[in-house]
Amino acid sequence: MTIDLNNATFLGFRRENGRVGVRNHVIILPVDDLSNAACEAVANNIKGAMAIPHPYGRLQFGEDLELHFRTLIGTGANPNVAAVVVIGIEEGWTKRVVDGIAATGKPVTGFGIELHGDHDTIMRASKVAKEYVQWASEKQRETAPLSDLWVSTKCGESDTTSGCGSNPTVGNAFDKMYDKGVTLLFGETSEITGGEHLVAERCRDDAVRERFMFMFDRYQDMINRFKTSDLSESQPTKGNIAGGLTTIEEKALGNIQKIGKKCLVDGVLDKAEMPDKPGLWFMDSSSAAAEMVTLCAAAGYVVHFFPTGQGNIIGNPILPVIKLCANPRTVRTMAEHVDVDVSGLLRKEMTPDEAGDALLEMMLRTANGRLTASESLGHREFVLTRLYESA
Repeated sequence: MTIDLNNATFLGFRRENGRVGVRNHVIILPVDDLSNAACEAVANNIKGAMAIPHPYGRLQFGEDLELHFRTLIGTGANPNVAAVVVIGIEEGWTKRVVDGIAATGKPVTGFGIELHGDHDTIMRASKVAKEYVQWASEKQRETAPLSDLWVSTKCGESDTTSGCGSNPTVGNAFDKMYDKGVTLLFGETSEITGGEHLVAERCRDDAVRERFMFMFDRYQDMINRFKTSDLSESQPTKGNIAGGLTTIEEKALGNIQKIGKKCLVDGVLDKAEMPDKPGLWFMDSSSAAAEMVTLCAAAGYVVHFFPTGQGNIIGNPILPVIKLCANPRTVRTMAEHVDVDVSGLLRKEMTPDEAGDALLEMMLRTANGRLTASESLGHREFVLTRLYESA
């Protein structure tokens, strides 16, 4: 089918700050690893609330600490989240996360465990979570223009079919959305190595190009600082190599297909930063699937495209991940993980435009409430990016 985006709309949840989400989660968010158990207990008590445990949050400092707060605040601020209960071991850091989320206008309450203990904290937090879940349950979807949608992408377990099929399908969809005011995102700094000049050429102006090269060079400096001469067994991964990608340059050329042929890079973000205008944005980010998708969610994106070749099962607690695949074998052996089958591209049974439209159709169905494969299978991978070890 052909998708006409000129008057396209979707049914979403308009939040207090004007952003529109496609999910309506009430989350129980731990500030630190010590608070995971209390958060999970609250979610167990209150059906409809979701805990998002993670292993970090103690003795971080400097830029690493700022990234930690930015990721947690961004997660709670995401339009796919209706309300948040924050639990931390102590009051100070808990309040910082609460205040950051509260700036969006959405309901959020924080609890510190020190001087209260788990039992009292879980009881008080459960009472608030119950009120939030009931309040959120009455929220109604409303019609929103396509321009209110924020869409991110990354690829995973790439192979030769990724660069030839699924990644260009994302590019086709991005090209079609770019002129419609949709806010788009790509990243994976390591996976553009060898193709960075192609991205630089697509930057809208010299300022954007300079910022992009700063981010790329910063990553290269990190590799050199630790005297890593190459990315052996990491980039490309063993799965990439098994799929026919023998160098990082080959992987980069496939990865860059995701930004299409017409899009310009309008801005550059650091990890978990939010864009301030529509267009295509590059975010400096890890190529690890769960880390990158977590950063996209923290940056405010509400739908995610995930092209895969060999098959990747990644999901996210709050950001619906739409999987597409052009590898006929993967579509056959891992069918339960694939939302959009574009293997017809390789058999010449589907045109690039048809593949792009199939992805856009699934995007709109997902935005309207359809669960993705990863959501229905319970994949809620939430992995924070760390810059360096704790103090």
